Amino acid sequence: RTTASRRRPPARPTWRRVAFGADQPRWVRPSAFGLLVASGFLYLWNLTNSGWANEFYAAAIQAGSKDWTAWFFGSLDAGNAITVDKPPAAFWIPGLLGRIFGFNSFTMLLPEALMGVASVALMYAAVKRVSGPAAGLIAGGALAATPVAALMFRFNNHDAMLTFCLVLAASMTVRAIEKAGWKWLVGAGAVLGLAFLTKMLAGLIVVPALGLAYLWAAPTTLR
Repeated sequence: RTTASRRRPPARPTWRRVAFGADQPRWVRPSAFGLLVASGFLYLWNLTNSGWANEFYAAAIQAGSKDWTAWFFGSLDAGNAITVDKPPAAFWIPGLLGRIFGFNSFTMLLPEALMGVASVALMYAAVKRVSGPAAGLIAGGALAATPVAALMFRFNNHDAMLTFCLVLAASMTVRAIEKAGWKWLVGAGAVLGLAFLTKMLAGLIVVPALGLAYLWAAPTTLR
C-alpha cells in the first residue's frame, strides 16, 4: 500500500437523506396529510372541555393578556406582584392570542393543540429524511397517539411548548448532521435555549443525545 492510503482516515458513518421528490410512492403525501388531519382532530376536538385547565397558569396567561410586563416575566397578576413557579415562555403565545382575540379557554388552549400538530409534523419529517416515509409515519403516529401527548397538547401546562421545542431541536440537528451544517446546529441550540425558558433544565435533557449524534455521524472532523 502507498503512504497516502495508509494515512487515510477511517470511514465515518454514512447519513443518507431520503429524497422528497416525485420518485416516491403516491401514498406518501396523502398519508402524511392524513396523519396531520388525524392529529389535529385528536387535539382540537372539544378543546374547551378542559375549561381553564390549570387555573394557576391560566391566571398568568390572563395577566399577560392585560399587561406587557406580566406577559414578559410570567407574572401571576397584571399588577406584577409575583411570578409563577416556571419561566414565562410557555405563556407568551397564549398571552398574545388573549390580547388580540380576547382571553378565554379557546385562545388559551389553541396554541397548545397547534404545537402538538406541529410536533407530529416535525417528527414525521425528521425521521422521513433518514429512514423513509413509512418510518416517518410510524414515528409521527406514535407521538400523536401517545396518551400523555393527547393530554398535554390539550392543557395549558408547559409540556406542550417543551415538547415542541425538543422535537424542533432534534429535527434541526438531523439537518445539521447531513452536511455538518453549523447554522442548523446553532439554530438547534437557540431552540433549546427557548426550551430552557419554558421548563428550565428539563429543556436540556436531550443535549447529550443530540451532541453525541452530531459527533458520531456528521461528516466532519472532531475539531
